[in-house]
Amino acid sequence: MDSTIGKTVAVLGGSVENKGIYPYENKRVFERIIQQGGAVISEYGLDAKPEREHFPVRNRIISGLSDKVIVVEAKARSGSLITVNWALSQGKDVFAVPGSLLSKNSVGTNQLIKDGANLFSSVEDIFVL
Repeated sequence: MDSTIGKTVAVLGGSVENKGIYPYENKRVFERIIQQGGAVISEYGLDAKPEREHFPVRNRIISGLSDKVIVVEAKARSGSLITVNWALSQGKDVFAVPGSLLSKNSVGTNQLIKDGANLFSSVEDIFVL
């Protein structure tokens, strides 16, 4: 990873030990982040499994670490929209990439734009605000 680009920070919904990686197939991604100088963090103890209720809470940390939140795809109900709510409560700028009117994976992003989120159509968009 080029150091001018930045570092990856992954926030887990469970332990930073193997049992906290979810889905477990992401173990290689976890290891690569560490090898390239990034960080993997969690507010949960070493024995915590990735429980369903941990993920919405974890999303507040993700938005807290971010300057801006960009949503690429979101169904009508999604974790991305939970992150958006945290971001708005933290005073962060929210961007959404418009999607196909025919895709259920774009319902949330298109609604965000309709509700006043910043349109993200090119990288330059995030430098305007």
